[in-house]
Amino acid sequence: MKGLDIINGSYRSPRPARTSGWIPSLRFYRRLLDILYKLGVEAKKNGLVNDNFHATAYGILKALEGSGVEFEVNGVENVSSVDGPCVYMPNHMSVLETFVLPGFICPYKEMTFVIKDSLLKYPVFRDVMVAMDSVVVKRVNARDDLNVVLTEGAKKLAGGKSMIIFPQSTRTLDFSPKNYNTMGIKLALRAGVPVVPVAVKSDAWRAGRILKDFGKIDASKKVYITFGRPMRIKNRGAEEHKESIEFICGWLEKWGVNVVR
Repeated sequence: MKGLDIINGSYRSPRPARTSGWIPSLRFYRRLLDILYKLGVEAKKNGLVNDNFHATAYGILKALEGSGVEFEVNGVENVSSVDGPCVYMPNHMSVLETFVLPGFICPYKEMTFVIKDSLLKYPVFRDVMVAMDSVVVKRVNARDDLNVVLTEGAKKLAGGKSMIIFPQSTRTLDFSPKNYNTMGIKLALRAGVPVVPVAVKSDAWRAGRILKDFGKIDASKKVYITFGRPMRIKNRGAEEHKESIEFICGWLEKWGVNVVR
C-alpha cells in the first residue's frame, strides 16, 4: 500500500500510542466521515478509479492507527505475484476488512466487491458502491444471489477486475466452517481465475448497537490479516474449498479466535 513499508510481503504498524474508552472512536470517526464524504463527492462528480480506493483504504488504515489500532498483515506477495484477476475470499468479522483490504489489492489489481443491498441505504456508501461497479445481492434467496454473482461477477472478472466476496452470510466474531459457503469457489470456477483465501481478525472495530457498521473502536485489539496462496480450481472445487477453510481456521486459532468446528 502506498506509504506503507511492506517488507517481504508483510506490514507491521508502528507501535501506536494506546488509548482507551471512547477516545479511539472519537478520533477515528471524525477522520472517517471526512474521508468518506470526500470520496462520495468524487464518486458522484467524476466516478472512481482504482487509485481512489487505494488512497481511501490507506487513509482509513492510518486513521485507525492514529486511534491506537495496530495492524499485522502477511502474505501480500500472494496478491502481487499473480497475473490477472482473482477471487478473494475473506472471513467476515467486521466492516474493517471492507474498508482496508482494497488497500493491499488495488496497488496490483483493479477490483470490486460482492456486497449486500443494505449497504446501498447509506447515502455515502450508495454513491461509492455504485461507482465501484459492485455486484449487489439481497441475502434473501441463496439461489437468486448465486445466479447474480455467477453472472455479473464473471463479467467483472472477464473484464480484468478482481472480486472480494465474503462467503459468510453475516459478520461474526467467531468462525464456523459450515457458514463459509462455496459461492466464491463457484465464481472462480466459472470465470477460470484463482481463489485466494484471506484470514482476518478485525474485532478492533466493533458492531454498533444502533448502526451495525459503526461501533466502538477497541484499540486494545490488534488487527491481523493474512493472504493465502492462490489456488486454481480443479474439478468442482471441493478440495480448494476445504483448503481455504483450513487456512482460515489455522490462522484464526493462532490469533485466539473461537472456531466452531
